Amino acid sequence: MILNNLTILEAHQGLKKKEFSSEDLVKSCLAEIKKQDKKINAFITVLEKEAIERAKIIDKQIASSGLNNFLTGIPLAIKDNILIQDVRATAGSKILSEYYSPYDATVIKKLKEAGAIFVGKTNLDEFAMGSSTENSFFGPTKNPRDLERVPGGSSGGSAAAVTAKMCLGALGSDTGGSIRQPSSFCGVVGLKPTYGKVSRFGLMAMASSLDQIGPISRSVDDAAILLDAIEGKDNFDSTSVKDALKTKIPCNDNIFKKLRIGIPKEYFVKGLDPQIKKSIDQLIKKLEDEGAEIKEVSLPNTKEALACYYIIMPAEVSANLSRYDGIKYGYSVQEGKNLLDVYLNSRTQGFGDESKRRIILGTYILSKGYYEAYYLKAQKVRTLIKNDFQKAFEKVDCLLTPTTPTTAFKIGEKIDDPLNMYLSDIYTVPVNLAGLPALSLPITQTHTDENTDSHGKSQCKSVLSQHRSVSLPFGLQIIGNYFEENKILEIAKGIEKLIS
Repeated sequence: MILNNLTILEAHQGLKKKEFSSEDLVKSCLAEIKKQDKKINAFITVLEKEAIERAKIIDKQIASSGLNNFLTGIPLAIKDNILIQDVRATAGSKILSEYYSPYDATVIKKLKEAGAIFVGKTNLDEFAMGSSTENSFFGPTKNPRDLERVPGGSSGGSAAAVTAKMCLGALGSDTGGSIRQPSSFCGVVGLKPTYGKVSRFGLMAMASSLDQIGPISRSVDDAAILLDAIEGKDNFDSTSVKDALKTKIPCNDNIFKKLRIGIPKEYFVKGLDPQIKKSIDQLIKKLEDEGAEIKEVSLPNTKEALACYYIIMPAEVSANLSRYDGIKYGYSVQEGKNLLDVYLNSRTQGFGDESKRRIILGTYILSKGYYEAYYLKAQKVRTLIKNDFQKAFEKVDCLLTPTTPTTAFKIGEKIDDPLNMYLSDIYTVPVNLAGLPALSLPITQTHTDENTDSHGKSQCKSVLSQHRSVSLPFGLQIIGNYFEENKILEIAKGIEKLIS
């Protein structure tokens, strides 16, 4: 039995039957990290010694008290913008490259109480800004499905670690699609919970009204297990919500009977890879055959979502990242004539290009004379987008869309074209603006030809030997109404069974 191939649920059952120990499980994942991570670069920090020591303690606890939690003894990876006490927390940035957290994030505290073990901190675009995990000070992460391609971003390290079986599950953070987009590119399950369902205390803030922590896993059941462990009201986060329904492992075998599924027409237009559209169309037909009612719905303000997002997000980024000034945290350049020089030199050398771009843009948006013209107007458009979703949920139980318009693109392909890069999140951003929950489910694999562009159009190379087909995954996005994670998970599991 190759232990790191197991899902969380399978590993739990194996631990319960005493087929192996937690130490065996952890060592199996660490061996995979040693074998693969030099080429993938999914981890910034590997916690080998700490993970093995904790596994030994957990094994003793299991021997004396039994096994009552699904996550006890399970090796997980954590995105490096979520704080673990006494562990380096870089956020993928030079400016925090030697910062060690003095406390645990609330989600980490909960996972520790559940008995989980952390094998490492995963790579990300600097401060979670990016769609490819190429914007990290620690170098790009590569997609385990094809090392020439990106894993998506910004939780690309977490998605790659789960895909390459270097851990059994992971946590990421999602501001505009940063859990779902890399999950789609890497072919794993990624769940962005309703805003407020999971505490953000201990998550390094990027855009506070959009950020949310969520699970990345190899199955829908595992996503439910992880979400159940980290959700709930937290007195350290005033935006967290109490009395939300507890997450359950899905078990409804008749979920499609009388289920009303909405297909937003604005998500199936020019720019969507025709192979992805074809596969989703085939799946929709299968769901109809299973008893689901399919309805076309309209989200008319979707076309404004990306522009709205790229006003609100950088505005909040510029405010949140102002604390990194070379004095309070990490990297500091003690050169120049005065304190202002220290600020300027530290931020100039400490931040990467994408962070600087968004800080400058956000500062401009919030400046006198432009706040009303841009930020205030974007907030009004955000309300219209939320209203669109609410009108849709009066008619249907969930919405199905592609997670991304294309499969994973090649490393370097879009790094010099930020506007084109931002389009990677076009189907995920509206969900964050509305604060809704959504899950990306890998439904099948498509064949992308090396000589076919992102719109599926042949580039007319006539020499057959120049062609090379690669098999790449993509995701189906299931969007639900507020705090209806259980319904999303039931639907996702039903589809997972249907296509397996």
